[in-house]
Amino acid sequence: MPWYYGDYPPSYKNQPKYLRDKATGIANEVLKDSGDEGIAIATGLKRARQYFADHPEEKEYSKSKY
Repeated sequence: MPWYYGDYPPSYKNQPKYLRDKATGIANEVLKDSGDEGIAIATGLKRARQYFADHPEEKEYSKSKY
């Protein structure tokens, strides 16, 4: 089941909004490829964390944007 912003996996509940939104988008793309929700959820969160570690300026932009 794909997720949309505002509707996200329960394991994303305690994540900051900017991270949760990015992870949801990534998880949906992984879900299209793999079809496995567990892999999509874990990969989405891992890649989102890595993205913001590599692009800290995006984190600040995302926080002010929402």
